[in-house]
Amino acid sequence: MTSAPAGPNHEDAWALIEGRHGNPFSVLGPRPSGAGYDVTVWLPGAAEVTLDPGGRAAPVEGFPGLFTGHAPRADYALQAANDGGAWTCHDPYRFGPVLGEIDEYLLGEGTHRALWDALGAHPMVHEGVAGTQFAVWAPNAQRVSVVGDFNHWDPRAHPMRARGATGVWEIFLPGVAAGAVYKYDIRTPWGETLPQKADPVGFGSEHAPQTASVVRDLTHPHWQDGDWMAGRGDRNSVNAPISIYEVHLGSWRRAEGGRMLSYVELADQLIDYVEWMGFTHIELMPISEHPFDGSWGYQPVGLFAPTIRHGTAQEFRALIDAAHRRGIGVLLDWVPGHFPSDPHGLARFDGTALYEHADPREGFHQDWNTLIFNYGRREVMNYLTSNALYWLKEYHLDGLRVDAVASMLYRDYSRREGEWVPNHHGGRENYEAIAMLRDMNSAAYGHDTGIMTVAEESTSYPGVSRAVDQGGLGFGFKWNMGWMNDTLSYIQKDPIHRKYHHHQMTFGLHYAWSENFILPISHDEVVHGKGSMIAKMPAAGDDAFANLRAYYAFMWGHPGKKLLFMGCEFAQGREWNHDHSLDWHQADLPPHRGVQVMVRDLNRLYRDTPALYRHDTRPDGFRWLEAGDADASVFAWVRLGDAGDPPVVVVVNFTPVDRSYRIGLPCAGRWAEVLNTDAAIYGGQDRGNFGGIDAKDEGWHGQTHSATVRVPPLSAVMFRHEQMT
Repeated sequence: MTSAPAGPNHEDAWALIEGRHGNPFSVLGPRPSGAGYDVTVWLPGAAEVTLDPGGRAAPVEGFPGLFTGHAPRADYALQAANDGGAWTCHDPYRFGPVLGEIDEYLLGEGTHRALWDALGAHPMVHEGVAGTQFAVWAPNAQRVSVVGDFNHWDPRAHPMRARGATGVWEIFLPGVAAGAVYKYDIRTPWGETLPQKADPVGFGSEHAPQTASVVRDLTHPHWQDGDWMAGRGDRNSVNAPISIYEVHLGSWRRAEGGRMLSYVELADQLIDYVEWMGFTHIELMPISEHPFDGSWGYQPVGLFAPTIRHGTAQEFRALIDAAHRRGIGVLLDWVPGHFPSDPHGLARFDGTALYEHADPREGFHQDWNTLIFNYGRREVMNYLTSNALYWLKEYHLDGLRVDAVASMLYRDYSRREGEWVPNHHGGRENYEAIAMLRDMNSAAYGHDTGIMTVAEESTSYPGVSRAVDQGGLGFGFKWNMGWMNDTLSYIQKDPIHRKYHHHQMTFGLHYAWSENFILPISHDEVVHGKGSMIAKMPAAGDDAFANLRAYYAFMWGHPGKKLLFMGCEFAQGREWNHDHSLDWHQADLPPHRGVQVMVRDLNRLYRDTPALYRHDTRPDGFRWLEAGDADASVFAWVRLGDAGDPPVVVVVNFTPVDRSYRIGLPCAGRWAEVLNTDAAIYGGQDRGNFGGIDAKDEGWHGQTHSATVRVPPLSAVMFRHEQMT
């Protein structure tokens, strides 16, 4: 009879029992011995263990849960029993690593572009057995264990294998399937145990207030958007009509009883509505998992997990697929600027300042009480760049709108003297963040030139939307925050005072071509006491709605792509509240319905008229006709497309005076009145130009022809060249 193997020494055994062993694969699992394998089994809670094949394993005296035995093969199974019953399982410590040498090299170098393929939790069949591979980066930890319902959240049960210099820990757990709930239990460099952590590369999360990660299977997506993906580059380019509907999924519309809509319901209701309204793209406010509804998603914990508030990862894919099949692009609001300090998140992940800076002058965001990523650490840069690629690749998103870029670019952002650390040249620019943004944009466009990236950047930092190889940050577009601030300031003034602020509506053209701009009326303009768009108007009743309609027409006629936050399109009366549905009943009231129908018509006109979008980002497409008539508060300009595209003339009257106004026209012939914001269908009084005007052979405004047009009070009219006479 063969005696039982000696098993681990007392030091190793105690380390396992006490949950502090950092190298469990050195003592557990099979070891070649003679014609077979000596086996050490670690199975806390088991009273008896049998190796199949191999027979009964002997308990190690004084160390409950430890057993030793001999098996003829390394692919043995375990049959275990205790007072509660018997069960069969596989020994995780008999399986080899899943990560290969290339993974290990790229992880160590911080250049693994598909980080989510290496890290996270992946259901798979490994060495012939179904289970889940877990891998996490925690380079300073003494010990990392994966815990969950499958091991009664016992950190002693499944300590992981360290992958050397990479700082990555991994283990394959047989029998664990998609849907399993898990966290990582981490022992710090000085032997303390941290609050259990959610997976930084987890693909799913529990419903709040629970905070664990959930195993999700991302393989075998059911995409049906091949036509869209093949041609989306043309729809996302600077030459395309881009009109974006910004949406907070949790409050766009609620189901009966106040329940948030699911991704499946949104794939029906939201996509139907956006298609009817004529927007070309949807921009989703952040849907990465976040613990606090009141952050609107801007304080994410699970950067790789679509929030479970609306469903699973596969259901989120179905929403994107539905949009694409209806010809609508989808952008995601992406937040690489900061993260919350919740104990289950990234903060001091392995007991050290791993993802963040240790120095609060660099690593703590005073405005938002959050932590700032350490962009200078190659693994952190890789984490963020890979996350951007993850959303583009795994979810077919058409682009990323990057939040709060200015807070990343400047080390002194929102800080007083002495509260920030200068760069190595003594300046305020954050070179590491700049490098990360360039890396992300290069990788994103390198993956697919048909996508777009958009910067919310509120300063005049140069070259935001210039290519990286030309010294820029590499974004495709930039929000025009200056235009937004100036024009909203103007439109809120009483019309009698507007002549003194005329320049606020024209100044944007001085820099309109310096970047590829999007004109944004975003959620930030209708929250925190700023009031709704209709509430900003200085007048009351019909004049308020006329003001707003004229402003929207000014925006759609102005160079730059368009973005409008949900609810603004039907002039919701109250400011946005993330806890409640939009006030959809208002869209049935005539003045609100009129604004909604007009925005719909503006989108249609914009999409169907190349002169209004072809040169949105170039001076070739714009000529002022009248920019200086401050006393009348009238603005007039021409929009031009390519050769053969009918030009468009836009005239806006921001006073409550009905005006007969002579404007210059660039060519002879008939000009159709293609939009009049005073139309009765929009809530106006149908004062207009009887469908169009005829150009007279009289020069005006530097043009060869002219015509006298009626511009109703607080209104805008647009004319498109129809035919030569």
